[in-house]
Amino acid sequence: MSEDNLFSPDEERLIDEAFQHLIDSYLQTKHRKKVEIITKAFQFARQAHKGVRRHSGEPYIMHPLAVAQIVCSEIGLGSTSICSALLHDVVEDTDYTTDDIKNVFGPKIAQIVDGLTKIAGGIFGDKASAQAENFKKLLLTMNDDIRVILIKIADRLHNMRTLDSMQPRKQYKIAGETLYIYAPLAYRLGLNKIKSELEDLSFKYEHPAEYKDIQEKLNFSREELNNIYNDFTSPIEEKLDQLGVKYNMFGRIKSPYSIWKKMNKNNLTFDEVYDILAVRIVFDPTSPEKEKSECFDIYLALTKIYKSHPDRLRDWITNPKANGYQALHVTLMSNSGQWVEVQIRSRRMNDIAEQGIAAHWKYKDGSTYEEDETELTHWLETIKEILEDPQPDSMDFLDTIKLNLYSSEIFIFTPKGELRTMPQGSTVLDFAFTIHTYMGTNCIGAKVNHKLEAINYELKSGDQVEILTSKSQKVSPEWLDFATTAKARGKIKQVLRKEERANQKFGEAIFHEFLEKEDMEVDSAKMERICRLHGMSSRDELMIALGQKKIILGDAERNIIKGESDSWYKRFWSTFSSSSSSKDKDKKQADEQTQDGVDVKRTLIINDMDMHKYTFADCCNPVPGDAVLGFVDEKGHITIHKRKCEVANKLKAAKGNRILTVEWQIENSLFPVTIYMKGLDSIGTMAKITEIISKKMNVNMNKLVIESKEGLFEGTISVEVHSLKDVDKIQKELKKIKNITTVVRKEE
Repeated sequence: MSEDNLFSPDEERLIDEAFQHLIDSYLQTKHRKKVEIITKAFQFARQAHKGVRRHSGEPYIMHPLAVAQIVCSEIGLGSTSICSALLHDVVEDTDYTTDDIKNVFGPKIAQIVDGLTKIAGGIFGDKASAQAENFKKLLLTMNDDIRVILIKIADRLHNMRTLDSMQPRKQYKIAGETLYIYAPLAYRLGLNKIKSELEDLSFKYEHPAEYKDIQEKLNFSREELNNIYNDFTSPIEEKLDQLGVKYNMFGRIKSPYSIWKKMNKNNLTFDEVYDILAVRIVFDPTSPEKEKSECFDIYLALTKIYKSHPDRLRDWITNPKANGYQALHVTLMSNSGQWVEVQIRSRRMNDIAEQGIAAHWKYKDGSTYEEDETELTHWLETIKEILEDPQPDSMDFLDTIKLNLYSSEIFIFTPKGELRTMPQGSTVLDFAFTIHTYMGTNCIGAKVNHKLEAINYELKSGDQVEILTSKSQKVSPEWLDFATTAKARGKIKQVLRKEERANQKFGEAIFHEFLEKEDMEVDSAKMERICRLHGMSSRDELMIALGQKKIILGDAERNIIKGESDSWYKRFWSTFSSSSSSKDKDKKQADEQTQDGVDVKRTLIINDMDMHKYTFADCCNPVPGDAVLGFVDEKGHITIHKRKCEVANKLKAAKGNRILTVEWQIENSLFPVTIYMKGLDSIGTMAKITEIISKKMNVNMNKLVIESKEGLFEGTISVEVHSLKDVDKIQKELKKIKNITTVVRKEE
């Protein structure tokens, strides 16, 4: 950012217009009209940010104005939140303090601004590496005021809308942490519209080519989709009008990110994604008491017009989602032979779907519309429990929280018939921990629908579960392999760390006794030698192994401490160090050119000569031509990931300052790729596939797996290619084979 003495008259007019738009929007809401304090906050922020510009070159005050506009119009919060949004960067970026805010605007606004200041980590600056820690601070503010998180999400949304001005490396980092943290958080707080936009913007900056391709295909299909919508909704409108229902009906096109995600997850082409169009009916109930029953009345009316899919009815009215979402989802067969999803919501349900937790407050007027927030409150309590348990590693913390953000719900019954909501994929062990920590740590299994099941049994919606315990049961590290909820994994890790600390203490005592008995002293250099002898990375790790009796101290350790085996040690170390000297040299050179272990100034060029210096991640198997990034670990080693890789997203969210932009300059090296195929089973198909791969394309084929069932086949073929162009050519040729309907590169 740079500083100017004055903004131009056009810029000053732009600022005034943005503020007037904010006031006009605020006056249209149902909140009490506190225009004076909002004006005061705007003038205070305008003076504080006077002359300061953003990276884009626009006046900085336009950012807090935009955040306040989102808070007002898109989240639906009132004057306190609007003022806090206008002031959210004042303490962080200027000489004003929280006390100054408190003196002028009162304790509540000061408290929210203080919460926002604490989680500000220079997201667009050079200190943007500790987003996991910032996220932890953000969640801790829930104890004070949930509005801190809502304003922070609005802040992130505007930053994403204006990401064009940033360098590509920072775009990847910011988009990655947005997709990994902020979009799921918006979803869990019920901000579905904002969640979708955050996902699409992240997709746009991380994968511009794929984003553009899907947008173009959507634009090309729009006329056809409009025709399908009109044909499908015409009889529905006629029926609802006959019933006297007051409603609005909308067509909803699936977002580019959702389409892309489904294509990757299910190995589909764009044309095979059938649920691109959905229809939403938002109605005004005749009375609050009849709201739910009238939803089902509309549903019954629709089933008289179209046949419904028997497995696609989703009743989120009787059992709302944990974020408060309520609606009936039904999938109907249109006259053109296509399945179309219809979402039925009341006006209140729609507000909650769009504005989430903020919309709950709108209906808290003592009427019967007041909503039970038990599930959301339960989720917040779970997050607080996780926060109370110290996580030693930011990646562990992100993993733990992530489990509770994006999860579909299933419904489980206790032996007494009480209903509990669990994330999809939950096991018996997960359920035990939701009841009580004792039940979890002592769980040996359960009676599921009166049948004995193991602790790793995956629960299904509607199961009735009775947990069985034993005092002799011990928590095992293997439990982490099948515990899926944040609470269960957090508690298991807590117990394991407690045992680890006890073993470490016991190991220290064993080591101290060994030194005393031999009348020896150990310095840091000798301790490092002992650690290397046993392949341990630290003294703590060594002490834990001693406490677990995995290592028994003897002559080797005695000789190292007494220095009697220097020649042996030097031979051992020279062998070890010779193999790693070139890596150390590379690391030293990298350190000289980098800040915090990462070169933030240059793009990494990968060529054939330097291939051996890098690791190509097994989780995503990148090939030349893929959109990729580099991640530098603590030892200076660089791993190459696809930008869309989930592991890469986690790294961007937790350790964004270690991300490098990467360019390919590789011509001769070979990379593994797996291609997925499916189609109609016919004689000769296999021969045609191998002929194209081996003879026509002259590509080395490592593995071919084909399964045939009921006239259909699907399979994978593993090949070695030079670049993404080879992959495209192979797919193009395979698609020419008669009866093959799908050919896509398999995402690992």
